[in-house]
Amino acid sequence: MHVRRSSLPLAACAVLAIAPLHAATPEDHASEKQAVLTPFQTLLDGIGKRDHEMMRSALLPGGMITLTRADKTQQLHYDAFIEHIPATGTQKLEERIHDPLVKIDDNIAVIWAPYEFLVDGKVDHCGTDIAHLVKQNGKWLIAGIADNGRKDCAPAK
Repeated sequence: MHVRRSSLPLAACAVLAIAPLHAATPEDHASEKQAVLTPFQTLLDGIGKRDHEMMRSALLPGGMITLTRADKTQQLHYDAFIEHIPATGTQKLEERIHDPLVKIDDNIAVIWAPYEFLVDGKVDHCGTDIAHLVKQNGKWLIAGIADNGRKDCAPAK
């Protein structure tokens, strides 16, 4: 293809016109990663508080969770999973994630994070959580979760 010299400045202007005004900074990326992690932490906090509405607020309606325990896999719709968490009780429940890996592409994201689940401050089980999220109306929501769980865990720190 032959391009006339006089059309080059015009082509350059067209490219600049559609380019973003500024590139995302590391701070922008860190802020968006935190925004992705927020609903997941809200879900975990809701479990700890036995607050079903708090848990629901982080979830995209209609989603599912897949739990693997002792080579058995169980899939639950979010409502069934939430009902699985007792609304009352004396045991203190806490799930801690660490070193989360977050990947984002426009309005979808994934979280991969090792975790420990504690009952009354003692590790009950551990494993890895994987969540995929979607951004709707500027808000990240968890569209699906998978986790595995095992008993051979190091003591909680």
